[in-house]
Amino acid sequence: MMRNPSGGMRQDILEWLKDPAAHFPAERHHGDLAETGVTARAVAAKLGVPRRTAAAHLDLLSRLGLLRTRRIRCRTRYRRDEIRIAEVARLFEKGW
Repeated sequence: MMRNPSGGMRQDILEWLKDPAAHFPAERHHGDLAETGVTARAVAAKLGVPRRTAAAHLDLLSRLGLLRTRRIRCRTRYRRDEIRIAEVARLFEKGW
């Protein structure tokens, strides 16, 4: 999953979402990005890809349990699930 060019994009997304305030512009009405999450549109702009492409990567990461989603009005927002990421990291450290 992480060794192809798309995997690199997903790694970038996970890295950026560690500190979303440093990588994405602040949004006026939705508070702290670390708490509320980032939209697919913001991720797409950062990656330089269409929104649908970014949404596909975000959806995959969500289905894997690495991101949590939250609906605010008509937008889905994404943020890291640190507990699940730590669990997956431990699995890789143990060698599956």
